[in-house]
Amino acid sequence: MGERVIRTADLRNMESYLNNLGNSVNIVAGQIENVGADLNNTKNTLDQLINEFHQFVRSDQLQKNVQLAETRLVKVRQELETEYGHYGDVRRRVNGILQAVDTSLIKKETIENASEDQMLAAPRYWLAPCLIALSAWINDNKELAEKAMNEAIRRDNEKTALFFALVTRRGARYKASRKWLENYFGLQDPHQLEREIVVLIDGFTNGIFGPDARIKCGKKVESWIEELSQKVGFVEEQREQWKVALESKSKKVDEELYPYLREFGKNWGEIEQSLEGVKLHKIIADYFQDVFAKEVTPVKSIAVAVDALLDTLVSRFDDEELPLRRDERLLSLVIQENGDQERAEKLFEEEKVIENQISFTQLLTNFSIHPEVSNASIATQKFSISLSKDWIKSAHEDLTAENRANVPIDINLSIDQWEGVTQDGTNEEELIVSINNHVEKRRNAALSKVKLGVQHWAGLIGGILFTLTGFGVPFLFILAGFCYLYFYLGRRNLRSRKAHISSEFDQLSKYCTENLRASIAEVVDYRRDYKENDANAQLVTEFLDGISPEQYTFSSFDSARSVQ
Repeated sequence: MGERVIRTADLRNMESYLNNLGNSVNIVAGQIENVGADLNNTKNTLDQLINEFHQFVRSDQLQKNVQLAETRLVKVRQELETEYGHYGDVRRRVNGILQAVDTSLIKKETIENASEDQMLAAPRYWLAPCLIALSAWINDNKELAEKAMNEAIRRDNEKTALFFALVTRRGARYKASRKWLENYFGLQDPHQLEREIVVLIDGFTNGIFGPDARIKCGKKVESWIEELSQKVGFVEEQREQWKVALESKSKKVDEELYPYLREFGKNWGEIEQSLEGVKLHKIIADYFQDVFAKEVTPVKSIAVAVDALLDTLVSRFDDEELPLRRDERLLSLVIQENGDQERAEKLFEEEKVIENQISFTQLLTNFSIHPEVSNASIATQKFSISLSKDWIKSAHEDLTAENRANVPIDINLSIDQWEGVTQDGTNEEELIVSINNHVEKRRNAALSKVKLGVQHWAGLIGGILFTLTGFGVPFLFILAGFCYLYFYLGRRNLRSRKAHISSEFDQLSKYCTENLRASIAEVVDYRRDYKENDANAQLVTEFLDGISPEQYTFSSFDSARSVQ
């Protein structure tokens, strides 16, 4: 009786131990599953952190580039002021003398003395002897005027000629003005024009130089283009030049557009490039229409008009300042592009505005596309675009053809290890079946890996053996129970793990299907967006066909007025 009680108690304790063991096995199995899930979460989090880190580094670098550019820009401008600030005194004195003569409020002796001081302060500057010559001319000192003009010509023949062409035109000395203009024209090579030609073209288009000079300027422009056209490959060169100029107006696609194609489109780079290219049509059309919509209001007097050109000539085109002016422009572009050094350098190279010498056709391109940097007026901008319209049309047609040829036919999608192809989204159902089959294969592959281990089958076999031999040795039944229990718990845990894996793949299937549908919807939007924007190519052609250079050469100060 006592042995029976002890055995019963022992068996109850044994049963408790087995239950605890089973619970422990379940806990361990759950922890293993949690560890696996944690590893996946950790990997995803790590990938996200890596992307955020790269974005942070990029953002930080851009901010530092902006700060550095701002600091350097201040330094460059300070250097310009330090090195060439005294030139500004000479420049201001020129306009001061001209306006003083208009009002007759200052003695001629005062003008003469002030001019001589400036000659001493700027020993290398071409404008200083021009100032002396101007002063001597006012004081009727012909000998000094000629000496000063010869010195100015020695220092810079072209700027001096253009300067006195403007000054004599201001004083209604038409014969002298034509003579100086002829001198200036004789120094020009249309393949390598000096930068101050801007002033001449601006004066011509705004009707500054009088009727005779206006006709002469027009004929000279025609002869320059004719001479340049004789060069082999000229047309091809203009097309390439204008392609670069037009492309400089392109804008990046809004980062909030097409988020699914950005993430899941394997050839998103091609899609983005095609969008930037096709949206360029409307940008160019709007740009040209905006230029020609602006009204050109001529100033009231020739004196004011010439003074404005003189100010541009004497303050914008000194070769000594050119390196610093280049630095100033590049740094300004870095700030404009929010620290994107590569983009700023590309824009700087495309502009080709701040150069020592430049061809006439490149000059027209600069006037048309970069007027704020090339110092071109609205009248000059209109004239340049109308004069270049055939080259612009050819370049635009090339860009249009290239963009259409580079539009991706197939949109390659990649979503969580699945890859598929669509052209216009019409095979949506087919792709959904494909991605679901892909997920199902992955599910089956994952489930096939979840199976009982060798130790579990060994437990089952051990249980059977212990059962068969337990009739001779009853204690072996207890061991058989342990073995069966171990096998049972293993199978129960197996079902739990498979259920968990299946649930995860259900979520994955939903995730993949939703993102695929969203991506296909964006493919449809992309195709429609491209088609609508591509139709805008005709706007550029139609607009350019409706303009001609003759419409935009003004004669504000002539006896007759041109069409405006």
